Formats: sequence, C-alpha cells, structure tokens
Amino acid sequence: MPRLVTTVLASTLAASLAGCATQTPPPKPAATVVAPEPAPVVVSPLLPKVPQPPERPVAPPEVTDPAIPREQRIAAFVDYTARTYGVAPQQVRDVLAQAEYKQSIIDAITRPAEAVKPWRDYRLIFMTPARINGGRDFYLANREALDRVSAETGVPAEYIVAIIGVETSYGRITGSFRVIDALYTLAFDHPKRAPFFAGELAQLFALVKAEPQLDIVGLKGSYAGAMGMGQFMPSSYRLWAKDGDADGRRDLLTHKPDVFASIANYFVIHGWQRGGPVVARADLDPSKAEFVPETVDPVHPLPSLAERGYRPRSGEPVAEGATVVNFDGEAGREYWLGYRNFYVITRYNRSPMYALAVHQLAQAIRAGVDGAAIAAPAGTDAGTGQGAAP
Repeated sequence: MPRLVTTVLASTLAASLAGCATQTPPPKPAATVVAPEPAPVVVSPLLPKVPQPPERPVAPPEVTDPAIPREQRIAAFVDYTARTYGVAPQQVRDVLAQAEYKQSIIDAITRPAEAVKPWRDYRLIFMTPARINGGRDFYLANREALDRVSAETGVPAEYIVAIIGVETSYGRITGSFRVIDALYTLAFDHPKRAPFFAGELAQLFALVKAEPQLDIVGLKGSYAGAMGMGQFMPSSYRLWAKDGDADGRRDLLTHKPDVFASIANYFVIHGWQRGGPVVARADLDPSKAEFVPETVDPVHPLPSLAERGYRPRSGEPVAEGATVVNFDGEAGREYWLGYRNFYVITRYNRSPMYALAVHQLAQAIRAGVDGAAIAAPAGTDAGTGQGAAP
C-alpha cells in the first residue's frame, strides 16, 4: 500500500476513535411517574325496590302506531275499549264524535315546568305565603276529616293538603280543558305518549260506566286529562279512588271526604311507610363527583352513598336506603337523600322537584297549623273549622 494512503487511513481511524472516546453517552430514559389509582367506591348490593301495583294498561299498537291512518286507529280504539271494558261500541263512537283536537294541549304538554325550570325557580311557584297560608286554612277548615284519614292510613294530613295545594290551589284551579278533548288529542296526535293516553281514554269510558254520575263529555280537567281537587287520571280514579263517607259514590271533583281518602289511598297503594322519613338534606364531600342515580328508587344503602361522598346533615332523619337528587338552589348546589316516602310522592308525579316541593309545602303547612294551635286562646278549638262538608 502506498505510504500516502496508509498515512491517510491511519489519521482517519485515529480521528474516528478520538471522536468516539469524547462522545457524551445517550441520556437514560426518564422514569415514568404512575399516578396512584383512585380508591374504588365500595358499592353495597342494592336494596329491593318498593313494591308497586301492576302497571296500568296501555293501548295496543293498532290504536297508537302513527304509521296507521288516524281514522283506522280510532276504529281500532272503539273495538279495544268495547272488548276490554264492556262499553257499547256505539256509545264510544258517539262520545268521540263530540271530542275536539286542541293544539293548545300539545303545546302545553311539551313544555312542563319541571323540564324548563331549575329547582330554585320551580320551588318558588309553590312556596309562597299565599299557598302556605291557604294550606293552613284549608287544613284547619277540614281538620276532623283529614285527621281521621291520616289515622286510618298513616299518611300525614299535611301531605294530603299539600298535594291538593300543589295540584289545584286547594280546589280553586282544577283545569279548564274538557277531559275528553285532552285525552282524544293526546291519544291520536301525540305519538310519543299515545299508548299511555289512549289507555287513559279507554279508562275514562270504563270509569264513567262504574260512576254514571260523571258526565263524560262535560268533565273538565288539566291539559293531560287529570280531574278534580287531587288531579286523578282516569285510571287512578277508577282503580284507587275511595268512597270516603260511604255514600255509595266516589266523587273526586268536589267531595272532600272522597278526595282526602283517595289521595291517602294512592300513597298507601304505592308503598307509603307510616311514620317513615321523606328526605334528608345532605352534604357532598368536595373530593367526590356528584352521583346521579338511574332512577329515584330508594335502593342505595346509606353506607354506599357515604362512600360516594353523600352524608345526611346532623339532625336530619336517616333510613335504610335512599336515592340522591342534586339541585340548583338559591345558594348553589343542593344535595338531598330521598327515602321511601319521597319515592312514593314521585308516583303521583314523576318529577323529583315536584316531590320535594310537596314535602316542603307540607312541612310549612304543618308548622302553620301547629302555630295556630299554640296561638289559640285557652278554651277554644283552633283545629276545627267547617269539617269535611263538600
């Protein structure tokens, strides 16, 4: 090999080796920091659901399927009502011929207050001085009948009064729609809930068959077809109304003994627990996320809810199982534990806000009645007014 080439190769090799000797070793990969796993929430087995009566029947698809022409659905309804409840087909046709579609009913049912108002605003609809004082006066005027029903059923009288107060302002506002128009409109022109409302329309015919004193065409009620001081739907009226004074009829429109007994019976049928608590105000551990149960069934044991961060405040009632409701209140988020009797109130109206409004109004009415009794002069009976006269 020529000397020049040998010299060049030697120099190149030396430089290469020198370069390798002075290189900084590659940095070691940084250690990965693994965040600790959050402590798992200990979820106890769910408690049994509150036993409920059988579901009320709904109308079959041939009555409610919007793909079927309207006149055909109406004809199927006539057959269904006659077959199911023994009502003469011509009678059904004659009544339906007098029913009218009302767009205002569709408009009303698609925007209920529970769906558009937060709790802080919804509550103010019912917790007013007029409604509270009206409930106190109504209780005092009908105390004998109310207390008798309460003693028989275990449903506190103030809750019966609160239901009437929330539903109809103590019988003053019972609805201006013809019930037949409301149910007819919703049965045949509101597909989303047609099975329920067509079922209720059929129940209306069955109800009037059992209670012939009711004028099926003249009955007035809410946009949903609810009637009377307690706003019973036809199926509720037919299945669970009570004759409160044994006069041989069940009149929930204006007859107070029947109204009181029927509201209490509705609660009992749906699982009211005599002497049981309704709700408890709760606090949520700030480190925990809000829990939103799938239903309002009181199936969550309190220790399980405590693991989720919910604990009743000091002095609040406790029970074996509860649900959780989280509301936007006037001062921020409010957390409540709803017990079995809270669930029962939601069977009257499925909204948790409705149930809490009934509870709070009932408590305010009770406080007003007790205050009136304390303030009464010695030797008078502050708790007796006009009795249970219709």
